[in-house]
Amino acid sequence: MPPDPGEAAYDPWDRSRSRAWAVQVHYRWEAEGRERDLPEVVREVLETRYVSPRRSPYLVRIVQELHDHFGEVDRALRGALDNWRLERLSLMDRGILRIAAAEILFLDDIPPKVSIQEAVHLAERYGGDDSPRFVNGVLDALFKDAASSG
Repeated sequence: MPPDPGEAAYDPWDRSRSRAWAVQVHYRWEAEGRERDLPEVVREVLETRYVSPRRSPYLVRIVQELHDHFGEVDRALRGALDNWRLERLSLMDRGILRIAAAEILFLDDIPPKVSIQEAVHLAERYGGDDSPRFVNGVLDALFKDAASSG
C-alpha cells in the first residue's frame, strides 16, 4: 500500500496513533457541544499538543474526510446499528465508529478490514468492556452494506 500524499513514509504505527488522535479530536468536539467544526479542533490540537509530524498528515486527512462526509457517515452507521440509536452510544464508541466508518467509506487506499481491526483496538483501549465486540459488529455490518450497494 503506497503512502498517502503528504506522508513522509508509510508506518502502520503512525496511522494507528493518528486514529487515536482523531478519536480524541472527535471527543473534544462532541464534549464542547459541536460549536466549532472538526478541522478547527484539529488545528487547535496541533497547535497545543505535541503530535508527531509523521502522524499529523493522516490525522488531518481522516478528520477532514469525516467533516466533509459527516451526514453520509452517520446515515451509514444508523443503517448498520441494530436496535441502537447513534445518539445513545457512548461518546467514545460513537467517535471510534465515525472515524472507522469515514475510512471504510471514503479512503479507498485503506483496506476496510484494517479500519475495522484498528477500530476494535481503539475500543479495547478507550471503550467499555463490550465496546470491542460492539464496534466490530457495527463496522462489519456497515462494510457489508457498503460492499453490497457499491
